[in-house]
Amino acid sequence: MRIEESPSPAVDYSRVFNQAIDRLHAEGRYRVFIDILRNKGAYPNARCFAGHNGPKPITVWCSNDYLAMGQHPKVIAAMEEALHDVGAGSGGTRNIGGNTHYHIELEHELADLHGKQGALIFTSGYVSNEATLATLGKILPGCIIYSDELNHASMIAGIRNSGCEKRVFRHNDLAHLEELLAADESSAPKLIAFESVYSMDADIAPIAEICDLADKYNALTYLDEVHAVGMYGARGGGISERDAVAERLTIIEGTLGKAFGVMGGYIAADQMIIDVIRSYAPGFIFTTSLSPVLVAGALASVKHLKASSVEREGQQAAAAQLKALMAEAGLPVLPSTTHIVPLMVGDPVKAKKISDVLLAEYGVYVQPINYPTVPRGTERLRFTPGPAHDEGMMRELVGALVEIWGRLELRRAA
Repeated sequence: MRIEESPSPAVDYSRVFNQAIDRLHAEGRYRVFIDILRNKGAYPNARCFAGHNGPKPITVWCSNDYLAMGQHPKVIAAMEEALHDVGAGSGGTRNIGGNTHYHIELEHELADLHGKQGALIFTSGYVSNEATLATLGKILPGCIIYSDELNHASMIAGIRNSGCEKRVFRHNDLAHLEELLAADESSAPKLIAFESVYSMDADIAPIAEICDLADKYNALTYLDEVHAVGMYGARGGGISERDAVAERLTIIEGTLGKAFGVMGGYIAADQMIIDVIRSYAPGFIFTTSLSPVLVAGALASVKHLKASSVEREGQQAAAAQLKALMAEAGLPVLPSTTHIVPLMVGDPVKAKKISDVLLAEYGVYVQPINYPTVPRGTERLRFTPGPAHDEGMMRELVGALVEIWGRLELRRAA
């Protein structure tokens, strides 16, 4: 007698998706994106459209447009000129649509900024990291990649997609990095991947010392400068320019969407490496290139910040002042020497609550930073004061934070 098997129950797709979202709510890390418009020429002032009738004026405290270059008259004028000169889009990939002259000019400026032979523009900093690291690993047979444990998600994705063996070294720990390098076969190709400014803890890598280890163990170096380009160095070349070590690095990666205020990512390196990535990286080859309008704006921004330190100096002064005011008020601000001001909370639900109260009651916009961006238990608010955040704004912000800290009975600084 044949026994019929019962058919498997149909997958309840909606239930699976709902459970995934419910987990985020239960952990207090469901992300809500603000409905906002920035006010051109009046940064950090903006309009918020969420939770009320009509736009509500707010002050932005967490933008990665660190120097407000997205609002700069030169940048806007360059984009408008490009729009009326060549139109909106690029026409496709650079293989199909060709290199617009704006792309060529910007790559020349970026290579010059970092003292390299060439540069290559991608559609974002994420893509430049993922595509370059994945391609390098595939081009170098048997390559081992050594990655700082706090590297960007895009770097981690690129290393994973490279198919290489990887070694994760403790954050900025030179002894651990050398231990890992020394343990591997001396003849194996090696690449050390790390960042200059780590955007959540606001600390800086020991670049020269890592380069010393790279020289000792015959390793290539890959430095992510996305939170430093435009911000440090006499011309905005980043920490590697400031510390005079750019020539020692194999590849420098940066972004056009933070201090430069527009959109896109790039790498700068010797021309042969640029040609290899251009020729082999799917993330470059098969992606529509950036609009010439965006490239024109980024080009104007890079040129301006090569010649002007006013914005950098104003931002650094604002960051130092906000840290001092927070510390004086007994708020748990994380000490740092960089432009980022992390205020520690240590709980995802409370971090979201503080953010919500600031926006609803004080017109202050700052996003909570939760897992997986930072480890559980280290949730925080991340402030990025710019040159246009004045002392009055800072004192109002600190006063609001002190009131909320008391209301929620949060731990103060020791």
